[in-house]
Amino acid sequence: MIQLALGIDIGGTNTAFGLVDHYGTIIFEESQPTKNFSTPEDLITFLYNHIEIKKNLNSIIGIGIGAPNGNHFTGTIEYAPNLEWKGIIPLQSLFEKKFNKPTQLTNDANAAAVGEKMFGAAKTFKNFVTVTLGTGLGSGIYIDNQLVYGAHGIAGEYGHIRVIPHGRQCKCGRLGCLETYVSATGVVRSIKELKSTISHNSEIHTIVNPSAKDVFQLAEKGDAFCKEIIDYTAETLGSSLADFAAFSDPEAFILFGGIAQSGSLFANKVKEAMEKNILNIYKDKITITTSTLHDQNAAILGNAATIFLNTNTL
Repeated sequence: MIQLALGIDIGGTNTAFGLVDHYGTIIFEESQPTKNFSTPEDLITFLYNHIEIKKNLNSIIGIGIGAPNGNHFTGTIEYAPNLEWKGIIPLQSLFEKKFNKPTQLTNDANAAAVGEKMFGAAKTFKNFVTVTLGTGLGSGIYIDNQLVYGAHGIAGEYGHIRVIPHGRQCKCGRLGCLETYVSATGVVRSIKELKSTISHNSEIHTIVNPSAKDVFQLAEKGDAFCKEIIDYTAETLGSSLADFAAFSDPEAFILFGGIAQSGSLFANKVKEAMEKNILNIYKDKITITTSTLHDQNAAILGNAATIFLNTNTL
């Protein structure tokens, strides 16, 4: 019987899941709005029934889950600001009870980093950082070929470094966090909050509930204000990565998520901003690139890869 790992990526907006074989082939992949599940148990029941219908339950050797504020050591989600599920949630034990399969939980950005290392842009890197640009912003850090979990299993909350004193309100309760400026939701907030003399002429104001994707699409068409938003976003991220470089001295920053999928133009702008702000000892030594797994799913692959590594089948 073919051995499969169930990889699950729980995001603030969508939850993606898929079955993966030990070659990194995604057998099937689907996505559901996270808000569809008012409790973690609702999600678990949905996944169990869905996979049972596809007759794949017996092929699963383990379950890997990436989630905001996922603690690898305790198997719990802890006070995730971008999820409706509040408090400390024993997600790993809940999955193991329902599926009767070994389950691992980690931060969603860590899962993306493992996916890039095993199957994507980071295959040749020993020191790199993935930066996930979704509803929030997270980071997965590899140093000397080891994923960094930290003392408490929750390293990589780079979205919550504070970049603007007394800045935008963050869901974590603090002010000025990086993800309030550099994330899909941060880009949307910039539509109203970025001080600009050209804002009133932008087509973005004609769209009801505009998205970050709308901003990037209008910028490509020449909308000056949307270009300004992208420049501001790239400048903020690039400057922050210049500071991050002083911490881990990476070979590369790999951008992942909806914003990163806009193409090399954004990555190049981030690179310019980073080089402008970085210490001289790091200049021109660090690559900024985008994930090569956007047409697959780095987080799903990463969580699945963790299962295979721990069972010595990958």
